[in-house]
Amino acid sequence: MKCPTVVPAAVIAAAATLALSACSTGKAGGGASSSGSAELPTSATSVPSAAGPTGTPKGEADAVQFQQAQPGSGKGLTLGYITLDDSVPFSKLVTNSIEQQAKQAGAKLVYCDSKGDGATALACARNFKVQGVQGYLNFQSDAKSANAICAAGPKGPVIAIDIKQGSCQTSFMGANNEFAGEIAGRALGTYMKQKFACKYDAYVSMEEPDAGEVNTARMGGYRKGFESVCGAIHNLKKENAFRIDQARTTFTDVLTTLPGAHHIVVAGINDDAIEGALASAKTAGRSSDLYVSGQGADPSSWCQIKSDPQWVGDTAYFPERYGQIGIPYLIKAVKGQSIPKLLLVPHEIINQSNINSIYHPSC
Repeated sequence: MKCPTVVPAAVIAAAATLALSACSTGKAGGGASSSGSAELPTSATSVPSAAGPTGTPKGEADAVQFQQAQPGSGKGLTLGYITLDDSVPFSKLVTNSIEQQAKQAGAKLVYCDSKGDGATALACARNFKVQGVQGYLNFQSDAKSANAICAAGPKGPVIAIDIKQGSCQTSFMGANNEFAGEIAGRALGTYMKQKFACKYDAYVSMEEPDAGEVNTARMGGYRKGFESVCGAIHNLKKENAFRIDQARTTFTDVLTTLPGAHHIVVAGINDDAIEGALASAKTAGRSSDLYVSGQGADPSSWCQIKSDPQWVGDTAYFPERYGQIGIPYLIKAVKGQSIPKLLLVPHEIINQSNINSIYHPSC
């Protein structure tokens, strides 16, 4: 499962909800063994200070549970789906899930790949209108074209996936970026407190500034979570590095600025950033100097999360289950039922202690 070396910025920003978290082009790792990972929080609901007075985790109040589409619930319905770009692994996982759930529901699904292009997404919407689509899921990445795409498409409910889709949006479905970052940051902080009494040399934030709000929310959430355990961050280094090749080069430079550092905390906007950093550290013979956390926990990262003791934890986005939210709620909306304005993914921390029970990786 490999992403293109270069993906259009608009697609990456969208995927970074992420589709970005699923892109992976290599594995690296190694380092000294560690203990205590089983003590890390393994789900959003198990993070103690994230819970409000009712017991509902802050930031998770709008999360909905995955559910299988009821067989026959979509019989006679024509639904549409504009995907992001199915050459991107995250996007393809979402597509597979949506197609499976639509088939299970007995609905006709009209599929169209926008390929990260607003004009193509516009053509998709026009085609939906011709084909009598009664409601559709929209994962296209060109936010500036959203209203034009709305106007060109059929009248009916629209569920946006990970990118806001203008005035016709009935509901927004996708990642809760700040919370996803926060639980990963808390896991990093918990590990560093348990193992090193929160003593570390630098905190490196591998980001994608062009992703705008996504980057701000997710990486800010990381710092918030980490600081809730270890206090104010010191020696913060923000790096624009969200692809493996880019992250590998960038982190090589980072390591040269930290020649004697053996406790470097690394937070990544996606798993690509983390894999690039680990690859760089391995080449430099410094794998054991890094303690890392990524976002996505897609299949391309499972074996490394399972085997690399430096990979402290990863926030799962479950793209392979997006259809278990999108299709049941779209069917309800098409039938005239009210659905929530926000349909957020229930994020969960994945680490060495629970990855076998959640994903069963064959490695």
